[in-house]
Amino acid sequence: MQKQTDAQGGRRPLKLKRMGLHERAAARMRTMIIRGELPPGSQTQETKLSKSLGVSRTPLREAMKVLAAEGLIELRPNRSPRITDLATDGILELFEALAGIERLAAELAAARATERDLQRLHTLQTRMEGFHRDGKLDDYFALNGEIHATIVRLARNAPLREAHETLLSRAERARYLALGADRRWSNSVDEHAGILQALEARDSEAAGRLLFAHVYRTGTALLEVLAKPNLRAGRP
Repeated sequence: MQKQTDAQGGRRPLKLKRMGLHERAAARMRTMIIRGELPPGSQTQETKLSKSLGVSRTPLREAMKVLAAEGLIELRPNRSPRITDLATDGILELFEALAGIERLAAELAAARATERDLQRLHTLQTRMEGFHRDGKLDDYFALNGEIHATIVRLARNAPLREAHETLLSRAERARYLALGADRRWSNSVDEHAGILQALEARDSEAAGRLLFAHVYRTGTALLEVLAKPNLRAGRP
């Protein structure tokens, strides 16, 4: 981290830049889109969104540019921006690539994770199972994402982590919606338990194979959801 000199000639770290209004607005809107609060195909209403997010129209429009770059919003000349549809084209390819990255991450994590790392994963798994029992989908989804990210971090491979973050940002909305497929939520919990067992056993082959299958099944589950018109928009 860069440092600057204080009045006494010492060195102190530079303060991190605070998140701007448009960045906070973009983060909140991203969550709303992922969770279906802003459904696919719907038009955005600036006045309503400005009030809901507590920002003026200028940072709101900057936030929309950020989300447009991520493919979540479509900016249209002389018309209100709209939430992009979830197209079926490329879904399986996206999850195939994501599954491949996470398979390698699991293989490396099985060998490189410390006992403390594995205990942390065990704790997260227990909490996630509790959210499933209580029907807390949003809490489950957030913790599920944390577990996947943790496994990738435990691979201790920076390029792998960067590639994962890039693809994950494109798959978040799809991952949330996929939980609406028949039994996908319950199956997901069971699959995570198996992945954790393989990691704890230091079985790289099994951990990678199970995590690949788990992620790829999410893609196929999403196609199942998208085939049901009543589930294409809104919460699963």
